[in-house]
Amino acid sequence: AYYSDCASEAGRNNGGGNEQTCESVQKGMKRKKILFVCTGNTCRSPMAEALLRDKIKKNKIKWWDVASCGINAEIGGTISPNSRQALKEAGITVTKFAPKQLTQKIIDASNLVVCMTTNQKQILEECGNVVSVFDLCGFEVPDPYGLDIGAYRITRDALITVCDKIVTDYILKYEGE
Repeated sequence: AYYSDCASEAGRNNGGGNEQTCESVQKGMKRKKILFVCTGNTCRSPMAEALLRDKIKKNKIKWWDVASCGINAEIGGTISPNSRQALKEAGITVTKFAPKQLTQKIIDASNLVVCMTTNQKQILEECGNVVSVFDLCGFEVPDPYGLDIGAYRITRDALITVCDKIVTDYILKYEGE
């Protein structure tokens, strides 16, 4: 997504020259961003990112981006094979994905930061617009890391519920204001 690329460029360009900053692009285009956070950014948050991106596209929602990061991201890794398979079974193909480390700059560039657990939210509470899945849906999304494909399917299905709730109770409500 353009906004995600912009954030990367803004970080590299250090505000020099006459190039637009990420903030000016965001204001001009009025883009909004949902950020999913989990531990390693290889299982839950990449699945949530792919699922919400798919819902945004299928519902023809404009001006919204979605991303994911990890509190302790596995830099140099990729989405877990079981996450990729669970998404594939739902009709979503993830071809390129690289885990990203969560930073305050990424949080600041997001309209809503959604943590998979209450503990993760507590770690980030002072950072900004942070909620947990429990705040939104009344349940947590435990880490399926190292478990069988069945656990990943359960995680995917829970994340579908979370993404549906975000679309109806946050994105569409925000769009209506």
